[in-house]
Amino acid sequence: MVIEFDRELDARGLNCPLPILKTKKALADMVSGQVLRVTATDTGSVRDFQAFAKQTGNDLLSLSELNKEFTFFMKRK
Repeated sequence: MVIEFDRELDARGLNCPLPILKTKKALADMVSGQVLRVTATDTGSVRDFQAFAKQTGNDLLSLSELNKEFTFFMKRK
């Protein structure tokens, strides 16, 4: 499944809470319905992005892992 996205954020090499903080800032600069693709290497980011989606109401459309890199697709509420 290919998800189209409007903006991309590279959070590789950053540790908690930086991937979430940078995602929050990026989403704030986007309009409702736009999709942000985030790539991260922090193993805790899976749990963090799930909690962030619940708390903010933004949709976590997809999350995947390949070679210790996590890819998240977040849809702006």
